[in-house]
Amino acid sequence: MKMNAPVLWDVNGDWSIEEVELDPPRDGEVLVSFHATGLCHSDHHPRTGDLAGPLPLIGGHEGAGVVEEVGPGVRDLRPGDHVVASFLPACGRCRWCARGRQNLCDLGAFINTGTQLDGTYRRHIGDQDINVMLLLGTFAPYGVVSEASLVKIDDDLPLSRACLVGCGITTGWGSAVNTANVQPGDTVVVIGCGGVGSGAIQGARLAGAEKIVAVDIASGKRYKAFEFGATHFATSMAEAASIVGDMTKGSMADSAILAVGLVESHMVGEALDIVGKGGAVVLTALAPETNVTPTMSMAALTLYQKRLLGTLYGEANPRNDIPRLLSLYRAGKLLLDEAVSTEYQARDINAAYDDMLAGRIIRGVVIHEH
Repeated sequence: MKMNAPVLWDVNGDWSIEEVELDPPRDGEVLVSFHATGLCHSDHHPRTGDLAGPLPLIGGHEGAGVVEEVGPGVRDLRPGDHVVASFLPACGRCRWCARGRQNLCDLGAFINTGTQLDGTYRRHIGDQDINVMLLLGTFAPYGVVSEASLVKIDDDLPLSRACLVGCGITTGWGSAVNTANVQPGDTVVVIGCGGVGSGAIQGARLAGAEKIVAVDIASGKRYKAFEFGATHFATSMAEAASIVGDMTKGSMADSAILAVGLVESHMVGEALDIVGKGGAVVLTALAPETNVTPTMSMAALTLYQKRLLGTLYGEANPRNDIPRLLSLYRAGKLLLDEAVSTEYQARDINAAYDDMLAGRIIRGVVIHEH
């Protein structure tokens, strides 16, 4: 089939709408009609070169849609099933999946190749093979993806909101609940109040944190931060440190979650400074692959027993956690409608990322036309 899709041809270029030819699904693959996709900062990283991605590329990895066709060997999905795309596939059989750590599935080794899991391509412009973001390419209205990358959901859930748990909300929620291990009564600092940060604030709230300080340079996000569950808001780390110091009588926070768009070296040290003895800093956001020098006091890690923790997908198990989070959404406890600031068309992706970078939105969602 042929479709129009945004393609990134060069670093520092714009997304360009192109006619792309899509091949049918092969063994273990599914043709999905994507109805909606979230606009995650991670899809912007190949555009800036902060994340080396194979170009030309169809972006998008936070999608939800309907199964149109299944290839041979597909076991658990049928045409008509509603699905959320998980940006990390889960085979269910490797060592990591068997230990309940699906976010570390061995298939994750292939997510930045740009190809299918078998190393071949399903998307072409003339004789040019086109890569996809994280095995998915949900910026396009249709995709051929591995069954391992799809999670079946209930048909009555709105796909325009369900797509958010394919990456950002789940990553943020898991950063608080799983990696930081937030406990009732804790003081938590969430640095960055975008798609991931909004999930982290909600994860901390659902885990029982007493005080949640949201930090974002965009002061216009204050109201939304409180809506998600923050108890305090700051526009700088210095302001946040003062707030935390006052309300904990100098003990400082139990955990801090770095959920900014792009991590800079000094942010790690600032986050470590805002947690107290035994406190945890969760590094959720990506840093440029060339940045290997975080600025921090290594002595404080030892003398104050602080912890710096990396997290991938918030240590989530997508086949269990995606339905669980959507159940919380259905119950009114996880706020997905409130996280969507603006809906866009695919042709507006460049403008949508301008809005994101300017701090005008929490999460943008592209609604595909079919």
